[in-house]
Amino acid sequence: MTNIQFAKRLQPLQSNVFADMDRAKALALAAGVQLIDLSLGSSDLPAEAHVIEAIAQSLHDCTTHGYLLFNGTQGFREAAANWYEQKFGIKVDPQTEVLPLIGSQEGTAHLPLALLNPGDFALLLDPGYPSHAGGVYLASGQIYPMPLREENGFLPVFADIPAPVLAQSRMMVLSYPHNPTAAIAPLSFFQEAVAFCQQHNLALVHDFPYVDLVFEQTGDWEKNLPNSKSKIQNPQSLVPSILQADPQKSVSIEFFTLSKSYNMGGFRIGYAIGNAQLINALRQVKAAVDFNQYRGILNGAIAALTGPQAGVKTAVATFQQRRDAFITALHRIGWNVPTPQATMYIWAKLPSPWSQNSIEFCTQLVKQTGVAASPGAGFGKSGEGYVRFALVHEPSLLETAVERMAKFLNSN
Repeated sequence: MTNIQFAKRLQPLQSNVFADMDRAKALALAAGVQLIDLSLGSSDLPAEAHVIEAIAQSLHDCTTHGYLLFNGTQGFREAAANWYEQKFGIKVDPQTEVLPLIGSQEGTAHLPLALLNPGDFALLLDPGYPSHAGGVYLASGQIYPMPLREENGFLPVFADIPAPVLAQSRMMVLSYPHNPTAAIAPLSFFQEAVAFCQQHNLALVHDFPYVDLVFEQTGDWEKNLPNSKSKIQNPQSLVPSILQADPQKSVSIEFFTLSKSYNMGGFRIGYAIGNAQLINALRQVKAAVDFNQYRGILNGAIAALTGPQAGVKTAVATFQQRRDAFITALHRIGWNVPTPQATMYIWAKLPSPWSQNSIEFCTQLVKQTGVAASPGAGFGKSGEGYVRFALVHEPSLLETAVERMAKFLNSN
């Protein structure tokens, strides 16, 4: 067989904890263990009927069956811009400040190709979502992990970043509400981040998929909104957008996906919004990689953004009920985990003897009980000692999972 030489940029992509967990789940199923999969943050709730109907109607329109170029996405871009203005009070130009994406993951994976030269640094959260690192590796960049510690509210400390790293850095990636820790960030933190990135000439990237999955009022940040003609009196979001800290969009770009708020993960639809130069650079990369999604999916996304929002409220209430049931069950077995205010995840500190071996904990847990979870180490070095549970089942099944975990912990 020919000895094919592969690019060095693939080397850091070869180790994948989640692929290892998939193999562990397959072995458990093969052994006849009933699986309760809490490892993947994919909503089990359905998309709303009016969204499905918009897509279904598009299927019968043959004009939707061809390639879709940028100008053909104008209706979707306008809906996205209007959604942002209503939710955050931020004026957005749909022509230059919005770009459709195949989910926010496409944005975080492709933007480094537009920003990084080989060897340049990206400042990433640790722990953080794995695709943030993957995009940097594909761009032959370097990663400087910003540790997130419980005593700091799982927020990075910008002053800890070494000056030589900053001199070679081109971008910072944030994401709040945060996956995997479920932490939230106040507007004051985003204002600090914007000022820091302006000072050091960094692009500020904010991955924002969990904007709607917030369960409680998270603080009186509205009064701290920067003065802006586009400000509205009653923002509809309980958590701030990065653009509220950077209303001029001087350094910031934000990624939103319809996967969580609208249960459209399988439809792969999201968008970038923010600084026009960053949007244009990402558009150039995207043009070299793909066309846009099927127009019918964009029609469904327009229906989601502009139509009734009762489904969003139902989803939030559902995940809050699941959160409460799971946390109550964990406390009942003596595993005292803080109650998160956002996301569909529980970030739990591992008990002894697993406190520094999250991969082995998750491997043995699924092998012995069928309960699958995500090891904290899979999200970065600072994630070691934790495990992430995704609340993607009904409360009764979540309680069953905790009962199985109790037996596992007592026997190990």
